[in-house]
Amino acid sequence: MLQTLGNWAATTGIKIVIAVLVLIIGFKVINAIFKRLETKILAAGKIDHTLAKTLVYIGKAGLKILLAVCMVGYLGIETSSISALIASLGVSVGLAINGAVSNFAGGMLLLVTRPFKIGDYISAQGVEGIVEEIRIINTKLVTLDNKVVYLPNGALSSGNIVNYSEKELRRVDLDFSVAGNDPELVKKTILDVCAANDLVLTDPAPFARVTDFGAGNGTKVTVRAWTKSATYWDVYLGLLEQTKVAFDAAGIVIPYNQLDVHMKA
Repeated sequence: MLQTLGNWAATTGIKIVIAVLVLIIGFKVINAIFKRLETKILAAGKIDHTLAKTLVYIGKAGLKILLAVCMVGYLGIETSSISALIASLGVSVGLAINGAVSNFAGGMLLLVTRPFKIGDYISAQGVEGIVEEIRIINTKLVTLDNKVVYLPNGALSSGNIVNYSEKELRRVDLDFSVAGNDPELVKKTILDVCAANDLVLTDPAPFARVTDFGAGNGTKVTVRAWTKSATYWDVYLGLLEQTKVAFDAAGIVIPYNQLDVHMKA
């Protein structure tokens, strides 16, 4: 028994050790090569960032699978039988991963149609965030509060997608309610606030008009100001704060809901 075990260790055992070492070293070499290749491709700027990362990912996975199959053949295992086994399992596995196939097709569709790219801020499937990575099966988003969300590409490619970063400019829409004040004074005050904000564009010019007479809530004035997409929230929050200060200085009253309680003796 010891002799048989020794003979096995001297032949098959050494092969297994060599195969494992080749796999470990080979995987590290493949990772290093493709990482360097990805860096060079992105630095050249000739291929889209998203497409480059996807192609590198596919190439890396394909080489690893090829290396693993070669090591199986080196160990003396018939690769033809393995291929037949994989083919026979493919049907049953295919039925089980029908959703994954749909996500794969969705990933290919996203890469072709290009509704968004890495770095864009989008809203889809009830989630908003910055696109960090577009994978074959899913897309990785990072929300503003730094949560990571993985969206399946199948549902993503067939649903509504709002891309907030595709256009250079965005419009900020705000509504203000005032009570008992001259509408012209209100509009002038708001437009003065917009003019004092360096992030608000003058072309297109800011817009302020009376849009409704609310029942019990005063007069509604709608403000529309344009800014760059990157500064949208700075303008949105800034106009809210600056308009409140300007209203107080001009004596413009904002009607708040009140509840009067009458008690009977």
